Amino acid sequence: MIMPNKPSRFLLLAVAGFTLSTSLSAGPAPWYIWRSKIDGARVCHQTPLGPGWEEESGPYKDSHCEKLVRAQ
Repeated sequence: MIMPNKPSRFLLLAVAGFTLSTSLSAGPAPWYIWRSKIDGARVCHQTPLGPGWEEESGPYKDSHCEKLVRAQ
């Protein structure tokens, strides 16, 4: 069995630590109101629903699209 030497073990730990720290600081995706191009229906969703939908307003903090995200 080949044991990694100390520099490569340190590098592996450093990369793992960096990866974990960046993923822990990520926040939830914002919500948007999407409007149907066909009938004007409105839906609150985090991601585009397809080519038949266009973004109407947002971003919002909540899944009811009531609390706007304030610019800082």
